[in-house]
Amino acid sequence: MTSATAPSPPPPLVVTRDPALLDELLRLAAAAGITPEVAADSGAALRAWSSAPVVLVGADVADELARIGPVRRPRVHVVALLAVPDELFRTALAVGAESVAQLPRSEAWLTEMLTDLGEADRAAGVVVGVLGGSGGAGATTFACALGQLASQRGRALVVDADPLGPGVDRVLGLEDRDGVRWDGLCQTTGRLGARALREALPRRADLGALTWRVGAPGSLQAFAVREVLSAARRGHDFVVVDLPRSADPVAAELADRCDQLLVVVVPTVAGVAAAVRTCARRPDPAAVRLVLRGSGIDAAAIQRATGIPVIVEMPEQRGLAEAIDLGLGPVRSRRSALGRAAGQVLDRMALVHGRELAA
Repeated sequence: MTSATAPSPPPPLVVTRDPALLDELLRLAAAAGITPEVAADSGAALRAWSSAPVVLVGADVADELARIGPVRRPRVHVVALLAVPDELFRTALAVGAESVAQLPRSEAWLTEMLTDLGEADRAAGVVVGVLGGSGGAGATTFACALGQLASQRGRALVVDADPLGPGVDRVLGLEDRDGVRWDGLCQTTGRLGARALREALPRRADLGALTWRVGAPGSLQAFAVREVLSAARRGHDFVVVDLPRSADPVAAELADRCDQLLVVVVPTVAGVAAAVRTCARRPDPAAVRLVLRGSGIDAAAIQRATGIPVIVEMPEQRGLAEAIDLGLGPVRSRRSALGRAAGQVLDRMALVHGRELAA
């Protein structure tokens, strides 16, 4: 049975009669890859007012619209070219606008907002956190393996949230690629666009990495974590977060924002004991699954000890260090131990979250 084609989302609405302002807004929309609906009078503006995802009201018609009193709605912005008189802020409040943007100062912000609208019909990406049940369990390696396999099915991003780890760009062979790292993002404020993040990061084809610069370890900032994860989810099909084992509040919040948490366990007495303590820290054990790396204690016994189901078992992979040293990433073949295990996890994530990622 052939599925019906989903209707296209409505375009953003631009309301202005100022030719110069209109030219600027159309230029920004073209840079964002979208075509807005333009209304030069209040009647046309009211017809599209409620359905448009965003309304940009020119300063030249803001007072006229305020007198008409359109229905209050979110994501209305008044836009002025060059000068912003004080009375415009009062008019913006009257029309129900969230902000007053001045061009050219607000060009970047407007472009990012419009760019995200162009990707609004994409389903939000799945976010999976990977955490080591004990030191040396191989969580970073498995996180990178998931990212490699996911990038063969769609846009994928590996987020390095462990400042004391080896660096996911190093494991993925992206350490020589230009791009922004955490130190740059932790210094910024305001909304982060999905495409801006995707294009700014070190990447190879559909695989990106967000990590730390070589040198003194940094620290995550809560506001940066929230913006990055939101933009990453909007701009990628699959986001993998390499989580630290520390229990600091920012790391805990990051783990809570993941759709699924995978704990990598070495099936030894010491490894299982550490994993029990790690899993006990999680407030929602239903969102946690175990990944067993290596051989030893039976999977059923580990499930009984932790109270957490095992999602996949994988043997040790020969030649792993060599593949990483060569800049190939941990997965050289989909038939390798890591490749098979990562593929099984991705398949289950796709089923659980309704993703239609190619196999």
